[in-house]
Amino acid sequence: MTELGIVVIVFLAAVLQSLSGFGFAALVMPLITWMLDLRTAAPLVAMAGLTAYTINLVRYRQSIEFREVVRLGMASACGVPVGLWVLVHGEESMVKRGLGVVLAAYALYSLVRPAISRRISPGWGYLAGWLAGCLGGAYNTPGPPVILYGSLQQWPRDQFRAILQTFFFFNGALVVASHLLARHVTPTVLIRYLVVCPGLVLGLWVGSRLDRKLQPEQFRLLVTVMILMIGLALCIGVG
Repeated sequence: MTELGIVVIVFLAAVLQSLSGFGFAALVMPLITWMLDLRTAAPLVAMAGLTAYTINLVRYRQSIEFREVVRLGMASACGVPVGLWVLVHGEESMVKRGLGVVLAAYALYSLVRPAISRRISPGWGYLAGWLAGCLGGAYNTPGPPVILYGSLQQWPRDQFRAILQTFFFFNGALVVASHLLARHVTPTVLIRYLVVCPGLVLGLWVGSRLDRKLQPEQFRLLVTVMILMIGLALCIGVG
């Protein structure tokens, strides 16, 4: 039942990722940590996420803005080792509560969506990238700082999704490589990765089909509320 539950979670998260351009790790990571220990879940989600980002990167490749990607990627590379240190040396309950705070804060921001009339300076991209690297290394959730930065930069929709996929691919490759070097990718992790891959690919395909018929904002609102509930549950120690 654990394997089936993980496959279903990965499938739903892949649909979300294909529709909105983000949300895969934010949905998968906290749910899987209710079924697996953190040191197994982290490399598994990293590998599955990198696969999703690679496939979606091909889909959105025409709208990539490389200057933003380089700025975010350089800063992220400095943050990943910090996050991995937290993963190895931090107390698991504290890490889960930290993840809960990140998810709840991100979900609340997404629901409120304050109106911003001016674009912020691109220099803030370095801070967003570094924080994303830290979160990616520890929690496999690099998205919130970059999504917030992109919203404040007021990127057009296609550019928004293209930059996110490129950044997530770069960050995901760093995280997976770091897990490999740290020998976190055990045979058990590899077997679980092979098990979830069919559901992952199917979810991306279903999401690409739904993208033509559904309003992504409506779908994203429901998932944002779900992420908020998960975040609050982790904050108070449920699960």
